[in-house]
Amino acid sequence: MNVDGIKNGIVIDHISAGKAMQLYRMLGLERLDCCIAVIQNVQSNKMGKKDIIKIDSDIHIDLDVIGFISPDATVNVIRDARIIDKKHIAPPKRLVDIIRCKNPRCITTTEQEIRHVFIQTGRGEYRCVYCDTKATL
Repeated sequence: MNVDGIKNGIVIDHISAGKAMQLYRMLGLERLDCCIAVIQNVQSNKMGKKDIIKIDSDIHIDLDVIGFISPDATVNVIRDARIIDKKHIAPPKRLVDIIRCKNPRCITTTEQEIRHVFIQTGRGEYRCVYCDTKATL
């Protein structure tokens, strides 16, 4: 398989295998009017298998979403077919309006204007600041 390089845009690399489509949806990439390549289960010496997303446009992406879904991912900013910036993503300490609390008794389900806020309580574990419910995708 051959996927062309991009001249200007973003490459999200080292996504945990099988997580690219979830990341695609959570970043809202389906709403973009540009070329996007989602490549899954690519062989990787470092990870065994990985996913990659190539976006052929200079857009703003939420790094907290990437850090939540795949904390070992990297984001490469491409200009004139060269990497001008490489960001190593870490799990965010706090998630705001990225996921919703699933607890039906949480204040966020009855009070619509309250933001959904989760804090990191362990590697890959987040809890609602209002009701302490563990986050699930």
